[in-house]
This record gives sequence, structure tokens and C-alpha cells, in this order.
Amino acid sequence: MFYLIPGLGADARVFQKLRPLLHGPSQVLEWLKPIGDEPLPDYVRHMAAVIPEDADCFVVGVSFGGVIAQEICRIRPRACAVLVSSIPDADRLPTLLRIIRATRVYKLVPPPLLKLFPWAGRWYFGIDDNVEYKVFKAILRDMDSAYTSWAIRRLLHWDSTGVGSCVQILGSRDRVFPPSPAPSTILFPVAPTLWFLRTLTR
Repeated sequence: MFYLIPGLGADARVFQKLRPLLHGPSQVLEWLKPIGDEPLPDYVRHMAAVIPEDADCFVVGVSFGGVIAQEICRIRPRACAVLVSSIPDADRLPTLLRIIRATRVYKLVPPPLLKLFPWAGRWYFGIDDNVEYKVFKAILRDMDSAYTSWAIRRLLHWDSTGVGSCVQILGSRDRVFPPSPAPSTILFPVAPTLWFLRTLTR
């Protein structure tokens, strides 16, 4: 069984090319609306409620979804986390995101403002296909601002102490989470954030 978690602000459309190729059933775990400033462990327990406690499964997470995947595997020990364009622990947070965290600039930029500059996201996420760009703009338009603000805070202040092992898939040109010298990384010669499925289906 494959449980699929999209990236920050994204949804099941990210996995539309992957699901028919998986050797087993799959279910997309849609984002839940956090309760106020809900702690990450509490939120993860709600997300994991659909996964049986004794399930042998893969939890595939894209970007921030990779963080959630690892947290789910804390409470579902027979599950295996697969990260796509994500980080295996908080120490791998890229320099740009560390600067954003230190300066707290994320508190000054409301998420709705991001919807006004889709071209910036196109560059940042490495989207070089017009069809994919249309999907990206649709996802951006549908993004929930309250959830996005919460998720950004949880990502920047993630306590990864004690997370288990995982499989990490990165692109060599990934701008969001640039590749680091982790021995367990599978490296693709692309920028896979959100749009990794195009490469995986070739």
C-alpha cells in the first residue's frame, strides 16, 4: 500500500501520473485544516488515522509532505518513508530557508501574496513545461492561506530528533531542497519538486 502526501499547498493533482504506475493500491492523504496553531505531532496523528497501526506500507511525501511522512513513521513503525524533494532531518534545511527562519521574514509575507507571482514559483520549482505550469497555477489558486502559514512555521521549526531512516529522492537541479551529500539519496538529473512524476514515468 502506498500513502501519498503532496507538497506544501499542493493536492492530489501532483500524483496523477504516478498512481497508475504503482505496483499496489494507493491513497492520497489530503491536507487537513490545522486546529489553530496545532503542534505537528497532534496534526500528524490526525493525518495517520487512516493508516492501520500494523500496516506494512510506503508513505511517500513531496517537499513538506516528506516531513509529515517521517513523522507518520514515528507512530507507524512498519511504514517506510519515501521523500521526494524533501529533507531527512532538520539539519538539512537549506541556507535560504535558514535565513528566512532567522529573519522571520515569513511573518511579513502573507500567503495570498504568493498567488500574485506564479512566475516566481515557476522558476523556484523548476517548472519548464506549459501544461505543468497551468496545473501549478491552479494549485496555487486553490491554496488555503491559513494552512500554508501553519505549514511554513512547522517546516522552519521542525524538531526531527529521533526520526527513522528513509529513502530520499532529489533532483540535481532542485532549488527548494538542493542535494546534500547524504549516502541514502537517489539523485535525478532534474529539479523534481512537485513535477518529479514527469521524470519517473519516462
